[in-house]
Amino acid sequence: MTIRVGIVGYGNLGRGVEASICQNPDMKLIAVFTRRNPDSLKTNDKSVKVLHVDKAREYVNDIDVLILCGGSATDLPVQGPYFSMFFNTVDSYDTHAKILEYSAAVNKSALANGKTAAISIGWDPGLFSMNRVLAEAVLPQGKEYTFWGRGVSQGHSDAVRRVNGVKNAVQYTVPVEKSLQKVRNGETPQLTTGEKHIRECFVVPEAEADKEKISHEIKSMPHYFNEYETSVTFITEEEFAKNHTGMPHGGFVIRSGQTGQDPVNNHIVEFSINLDSNPEFTASILVAYARAVYRLNCEGQIGAKTVFDIPLAYLSARTSEELLRELL
Repeated sequence: MTIRVGIVGYGNLGRGVEASICQNPDMKLIAVFTRRNPDSLKTNDKSVKVLHVDKAREYVNDIDVLILCGGSATDLPVQGPYFSMFFNTVDSYDTHAKILEYSAAVNKSALANGKTAAISIGWDPGLFSMNRVLAEAVLPQGKEYTFWGRGVSQGHSDAVRRVNGVKNAVQYTVPVEKSLQKVRNGETPQLTTGEKHIRECFVVPEAEADKEKISHEIKSMPHYFNEYETSVTFITEEEFAKNHTGMPHGGFVIRSGQTGQDPVNNHIVEFSINLDSNPEFTASILVAYARAVYRLNCEGQIGAKTVFDIPLAYLSARTSEELLRELL
């Protein structure tokens, strides 16, 4: 059976989903839905329909799973509850503080309409979340740490680009090496936000811009940079185009824990990723969960689901026998 997939949104994430579907022979991309003029979009597969998002409801009988590729700030809070009324969906909602609220809204619409919706799917929240739960369950006596980077933070980069006098910019989140090493050594330090990560900003200034003022405004920006050691490096447009147009990322989930009583034995559990392309990797996770969502819905398991609710076997294109024989 071929799983028929639709995409809402065709930015970096949407293009990554299209590429990932091509690597999964049990899936077929039916349509891309956009708020832009459909004629302005050029998909890799010219046979795929590109339609305005308002036409999505006309395809409820042609699409098994709709993958939502909008942003968490303003797109998904509206699109998640709306589209889960008509389609099985997968999204990458990543505003950690509002996941409970978002889950409730999507769950209500999906349950009422017999749909299955996988929410907050990605690597954090997502794969990192799974590893935090696993390590804590195995080592209940212990402490957990999450480090992000070295990688591009899209939200922080956008904040820098909004500073007056900035023509272009990118911001890298970088783990503090000495703190990371302490955790890997089995120590359990109490780390502040600024002791876990530093911020590196590479800025292309406007002509005649006040660089000192730009630097001060960035470093003192509340919620983004004022709690961190932050560097601001001014570069040319040519250097930016040569060295700073990629979207790498990565990170670590580490739990330091103890077992036994006399003696006590110490253990370290670490999960890490190192990505050339954050959006393409995230897209590949979304596509794997689209398979799971389709299978869950066929079984009548409806409502909002997270990575905590979905068995790993449902993500794989392999049969149960293949999984047991080759991967167990």
